[in-house]
Amino acid sequence: MAIWSIVRRKVSNSFASSILKQSRKSGSTTTNHRYYGAFAKEISLVARGSQVVNSTGLRSYLGYHLSSNAIRVTVPCIQTFNTRIRLFSSDNDGSVDAVVPFMGESITDGTLATFLKKPGDHVEADEPIAQIETDKVTIDVASPVAGTIEKFVAKEGDTVEPGFKIAVISQSSGAATQVKESEKKPEETKPEEKEEKPKPVAEAPPSPKVETSPPKEKPRAPPPPPASGQSPREPQLPPKDRERRVPMTRLRKRIATRLKDSQNTFALLTTFNEVDMTNLMKLRSEYKDAFLEKHGVKLGLMSGFVKGAISALQNQPVVNAVIDGEDIIYRDYVDISIAVGTPKGLVVPVLRNVENMNFAEIEKEINKLAKKATAGTISIDEMAGGTFTISNGGVYGSLLSTPIINPPQSAILGMHSIVNRPMVVGGEIMSRPMMYIALTYDHRLIDGREAVLFLRRIKDVVEDPRRLLLDI
Repeated sequence: MAIWSIVRRKVSNSFASSILKQSRKSGSTTTNHRYYGAFAKEISLVARGSQVVNSTGLRSYLGYHLSSNAIRVTVPCIQTFNTRIRLFSSDNDGSVDAVVPFMGESITDGTLATFLKKPGDHVEADEPIAQIETDKVTIDVASPVAGTIEKFVAKEGDTVEPGFKIAVISQSSGAATQVKESEKKPEETKPEEKEEKPKPVAEAPPSPKVETSPPKEKPRAPPPPPASGQSPREPQLPPKDRERRVPMTRLRKRIATRLKDSQNTFALLTTFNEVDMTNLMKLRSEYKDAFLEKHGVKLGLMSGFVKGAISALQNQPVVNAVIDGEDIIYRDYVDISIAVGTPKGLVVPVLRNVENMNFAEIEKEINKLAKKATAGTISIDEMAGGTFTISNGGVYGSLLSTPIINPPQSAILGMHSIVNRPMVVGGEIMSRPMMYIALTYDHRLIDGREAVLFLRRIKDVVEDPRRLLLDI
């Protein structure tokens, strides 16, 4: 009688019972070899001989390896896959296989970037043992159980897929002892003859010293001076030992590909304006303490620009649209992407339905997503989509730039550093905190008139935030 054990989240027992009935009819037998995990959408399982195979991880069983007594069962799942769920297989000998988890709908594989542990190390359940780098995020491979790492079956730099086994975890304490003993064996098993001291040999009488003078070196002739007007044929290149060749990470490759595709696809054009930050900075200075006390988050300048962008997108809906083939898709919602620079590269988390948020909600969401992006724990869902992007190069001291559109959007706003400059105000020259702002847009869809009016609306709202209250 076949015994199948499938542990899943929110999957009804009727699915498991139907699998059990089909396995009994087929007459296939299984040992105590079991597979655990959660399944995204629907996962094909194949019973062959004494094994239950997850077709997501072991695709070789779905082709010529299928025999006549093998059956395939499709298991639907009510809940989408959570990357924090452990996926592993277990045998009776106490060893558990740590495998690559589900990495997202649009991600089929990744690169095994680094191991966080070594063979023989003790790990707890859910403790990361390796990191997988994908096109978008870095995913941790967690230990399915508490135990000791017996061995790694994959190498750093390997391309892995969901379900791929990378390590074997032993739940018994004997594995650590065996690893330690194996390290000590080369030291303990020394040959006895090496310990025996060599017998003394009678020394020959010393020979008389003969003083010899060192040979005289022939003087080298100085090199001939270069002929006048004669240039070297080959340029002097820097030595190779002063260069380093490092492979690109998957995230950097993805960023390079997307930015080049944007440059090749869009008719990029950038328009500029300047904003007087006096009133917004005064508003922030007056209410920052009360804002922090009530909402628990600091009042920044970014929320003012987000509010200005929302108003401008509602006044110029074509900037919020996108070209799809021969059609134009107008979006009746506003999802603003905020570009965040991290040590591993640029990521763009998204503020969803930001048109319904107030200043406090915007600041809280920006703060939360920025922390997750910097820590490398941001998920793919939190970066997917977006109808418009804001990039703040001013935090790094940028005075002026031309940002590149983030596909499949049609425009991006670039913020820059605040610099005090002399400005004419009311017929008088005064020092004002000024910022240059830039809008790069797809000229195939957006005309110059709409782009200039869009940027002008942001300027008006930031310079006089009272316009947001009066909707003017």
